[in-house]
Amino acid sequence: MNFYSQLIQKIDEKKANIGVVGMGYVGLPLAVEMVKSGFTVCGIDLSEDKINQLKKGHSYIQDVSHEEMEEVIASNRFLPTTDYEAVKELDAISICVPTPLSENQDPDTSYITGVINSIKPHMKKGTLITLESTTYPGTTEELILNEFKKMGYEAGKDFFLCYSPERVDPGNDKYNTQNMPKVIGGTTEQCTELGVKLYSHYVGNVVPVSSPKVAEMSKLLENTFRSINIAFVNEIAMMCERMDIDVWEVIDAAATKPFGFMKFQPGPGIGGHCIPLDPMYLSWKAKGYRFYSKFIDLAQSINNNMPDVVVSKTSQVLNLDGKSINRANILILGMAYKPNVADLRESPGLYLYELYKENGANVQYLDPHAQSFIDDSGDVVHSVPYIEDQLKQYDCMVLVTNHSDFDYDQLANLGVPIVDTRNAFKDYEQQHIHKLGTSSKVFDRQDSVAL
Repeated sequence: MNFYSQLIQKIDEKKANIGVVGMGYVGLPLAVEMVKSGFTVCGIDLSEDKINQLKKGHSYIQDVSHEEMEEVIASNRFLPTTDYEAVKELDAISICVPTPLSENQDPDTSYITGVINSIKPHMKKGTLITLESTTYPGTTEELILNEFKKMGYEAGKDFFLCYSPERVDPGNDKYNTQNMPKVIGGTTEQCTELGVKLYSHYVGNVVPVSSPKVAEMSKLLENTFRSINIAFVNEIAMMCERMDIDVWEVIDAAATKPFGFMKFQPGPGIGGHCIPLDPMYLSWKAKGYRFYSKFIDLAQSINNNMPDVVVSKTSQVLNLDGKSINRANILILGMAYKPNVADLRESPGLYLYELYKENGANVQYLDPHAQSFIDDSGDVVHSVPYIEDQLKQYDCMVLVTNHSDFDYDQLANLGVPIVDTRNAFKDYEQQHIHKLGTSSKVFDRQDSVAL
């Protein structure tokens, strides 16, 4: 029996030992679903702190509850470790490690190459490798396939290789690892068949495509599409502000069209691991083919400039009271990059915090989920407590993240000038609330002042 037939049989009988490398936002939820579906799973991560927490049944990921983690550990089929020796016993490995950008905004694939270098000394023939990290088209073949070719391995015969992009959306109550459709493309037909066979045990809808490159490109298309549309609506917001038109009302009106329009909303910038980074991966790779994407570069420019737009609006709001940002007491409401999570990755709130500091403000933040972060000076900054009387002492509050557990009624009635970048105060018409994409409400003047 060849390696393909052996692995098919092991998967069918759920006797395949699976490994997940990277116990973060993507890897841990994936490993939990694998265990729930009946497989024995080894979770590999170099962080001893993470592994120790997992061994105790503690979850540090919002999308995995402590109860789920305790059940998975109690099953004795989840084996967290920092030791790559465990690879010797594995039949399939999913790689879920970060792919950040370098300081020069180029792809940093060092985590992937580091994993492959750690796997190679231990991996046995017949193993299925699936890369899930978001990356540029060609990565799976350039960084993984070529490495095993050097060892004399033939894909589809001696080992099997697929790419399947993660689509994790932290805090999403509707879509999770199990019910999110999963695109997968193998380097050979048999690789794809094995990948589909395995993932179908713990993902409801697996979508095979013809190659890893198609799967890699599909993920970049998804998030570049979002980046460009967010940039467009951000520009529309600035245009509406100049024209004294409420952009939020415009968007709601346009969204009543049942076809041909998809609702995107403006904001203080883009955050998270995907939307700010993925288009840059695509742009970087395209330049290697002497193709320059004007759409991607323009969208990045507009989105990256939004924190500066918010600072400018804050300055003008303070100016209405004869104040300036310099020495003003400013409170950022919400530091996480999206509502109801603690995730600070690439959050525009972090950039805003630094911009206010650079302009001389005394800036603090309040976030019920993200309790602290390290600023550019290396200092740990903690969220201030929610004390109503103390909130009245600020010169301006800037709503960056519209967490559902903020008391918007109470915040609106404090009388402190508010810059609302999310339309969270949609139902409040007080003059001291200034929404991004709308003009200022200075009702005692005949002409409104566009901010």
